[in-house]
This record gives sequence, C-alpha cells and structure tokens, in this order.
Amino acid sequence: MKGYIQVYTGNGKGKTTAALGLALRASGAGLSVYIAQFVKGMEYSELKAMGKLSESITIKQYGRDCFIYKDPVKEDIQAAQDGLREVKEIMCSGKYEVIILDEANIATYFNLFSVDDLLDFIHAKPEGVELVITGRMADPRIIAEADLVTEMKEVKHYYERGVQAREGIEK
Repeated sequence: MKGYIQVYTGNGKGKTTAALGLALRASGAGLSVYIAQFVKGMEYSELKAMGKLSESITIKQYGRDCFIYKDPVKEDIQAAQDGLREVKEIMCSGKYEVIILDEANIATYFNLFSVDDLLDFIHAKPEGVELVITGRMADPRIIAEADLVTEMKEVKHYYERGVQAREGIEK
C-alpha cells in the first residue's frame, strides 16, 4: 500500500486527537504505528490509553516535562533533534507502517529543529509508510510536500471563559 503524507495544523483543537484516531484505526487494521510526540514530556491520558495497545502502537515523547512558552533551552533543542534522528531510523527500519510526528510543526516554529530537517525526514519516507505531522504553524514548505492537509480552525473555545484542561478530555 502506498503511504501518503498528512498534515493536521491550525489554531483549533483536535490535531493530536485526529492523529490518534488514525493510529487507532490503523491498529485495528493490523498496522504497526509509531507516535513521536515533540515538545511534550508530561503525562497525558493518551499515553495511558496507547500503552494498552502496545502490541501495535508505540508512543514516545521527545520533550521535557514542561511546556515551552518562550525561547527553548538547550535541553529542549537536544531532545527534539535527537528524537527526530531516532524516529527517522525507526521509520526507515520497516517495522512500522504509520509514523506520527505529533507537534513537529510547532517544534520547527520554536526552532527545536529546522524546517529543512523536517523536509529531509519527509524525503527519507519509504514508499509504504503513512506519515502524519501535527501542530500549529505548519510551514508552507511542509504543506507543499503533503498529500493531505487539514486545518483545524477555532471558532469558539471554552478556554476563553477560563476553563482549564480537563482530565480525559483535553489532557
């Protein structure tokens, strides 16, 4: 089966959720999935859920246990760059049919790795691998390389009313 490149971007909620839904569907079809989460290093409910599907879905975080609000520190950059190299080797190993780079777009925005690094990753994709890249601020060059681009648009969000992320719903 030919693998395509999908990008989920935009300011709306649901990019990671859409990618995880694809992972669940792929797992149900007998495909092996590797999910690399950049920028994230904290415990999220999706880690617990995907752990229960560990025979077909592997998830690993390549971030520290904090969110980047301003300029990343050296450890943030190193974790992301090492992670991208590691996932490239994993993608090329033939072990997985689906690779998800969660928050890779925002990682390029924060200069954790360059857009050129992400393009090199894309160009190394084997023919049969489906590649999903999520995160706000997708660079136009990444969008140009993609076969499918979905933009999540925020129309209204309860965060604006002060609602914090809820266990099992947003985190």
